[in-house]
Amino acid sequence: MQAIRLQQTIEKDGEIYLSNLPVFQGQQVDVVVSLSPLPETKKTFTARQLLNSGLIGVWENRTDIKDNLTYARQLREQSQAKRYDLFG
Repeated sequence: MQAIRLQQTIEKDGEIYLSNLPVFQGQQVDVVVSLSPLPETKKTFTARQLLNSGLIGVWENRTDIKDNLTYARQLREQSQAKRYDLFG
């Protein structure tokens, strides 16, 4: 089986155009689409947006969290460990 590799940037969601391929009427082909990861976009907040987001004080009334600084540190460590497991 012969393979042809083409790389394109998607110009319209859900659409890929292929043309001028060395294929002939009646010939069967397999098409495999390999996706590159989307670039990460980081959302940043101004101080005012952060204060108005509802994130500040979200743990205030939780009775199961005794020390919120320790809890937050544990969440960060768990998140970093998971990220390392996936990409490390």
